[in-house]
Amino acid sequence: MRDRLIFTGQLLFTLLVAAFLGVPAGLSIMAGVTVNYFRGIRSGLTLQWVAQVFDLYAGTIGLSFLIAFATLAVTLLVGVPAAYALHVRGGRLSRIVEEIITLPLAIPGLAIALGLLLTYGSFGQFRRSWLFILAGHVVFTMPFMVRSVMAVFSTVDIRTLDEGAASLGASPARRFFDVIVPNAMPGILAGSLMVVTLSLGEFNLTWMLHTPLTKTLPIGLADSYASMRLEVASAYTLIFFVMIIPLLVAMQMFAERERGG
Repeated sequence: MRDRLIFTGQLLFTLLVAAFLGVPAGLSIMAGVTVNYFRGIRSGLTLQWVAQVFDLYAGTIGLSFLIAFATLAVTLLVGVPAAYALHVRGGRLSRIVEEIITLPLAIPGLAIALGLLLTYGSFGQFRRSWLFILAGHVVFTMPFMVRSVMAVFSTVDIRTLDEGAASLGASPARRFFDVIVPNAMPGILAGSLMVVTLSLGEFNLTWMLHTPLTKTLPIGLADSYASMRLEVASAYTLIFFVMIIPLLVAMQMFAERERGG
């Protein structure tokens, strides 16, 4: 009897927390498909606000995904070899480098953006390009990729596997792609999920780095809430969820399938 009461209490608490988090998002999404938010559902349903968002902000949606996947590509190309090198080398120097790489986790995004502006803001073409935002996102998300991969390396005797492949005559490149990367795959998938999620939803850093021609999803969402009808802003929220959630679910399912395989 006691266990049932405890379970019921935990279930009710979980449902209350879920409702507290989910109801506001649900109401915001519902507002994006109603003719008039203040009159509610009885005013009728419409997709005109969604169409208006695509007319006004289609560029921000495409740019957000471009930056997110470009960020993922850079963090994979740099972060995985860096994690391997830091793990294999070890020692005080490696720990110092690791702390430097993970330093952005302790620094607000606005401070990172300000540092980038002070350092590279005078490079006109670079400053006006989406590559400037990409640089900020790489700095911000790199620690998540490096830490995820290093966490996997700490559970695998990767050095012995590498030495065994070398003793069989495998070249460094083949050892990396045929031995290191497959063993690091759980960490790579976890890091990739975090990198894409953080890049798509990052606002503070992006707000400082963007220009009128390089707005991303969160910036467009903030602009729509500040300058448009509530229904348009809510439709933007709906589009944000519709595009982000399937991507995250697909990546999560792929990660679970890889772990199972």
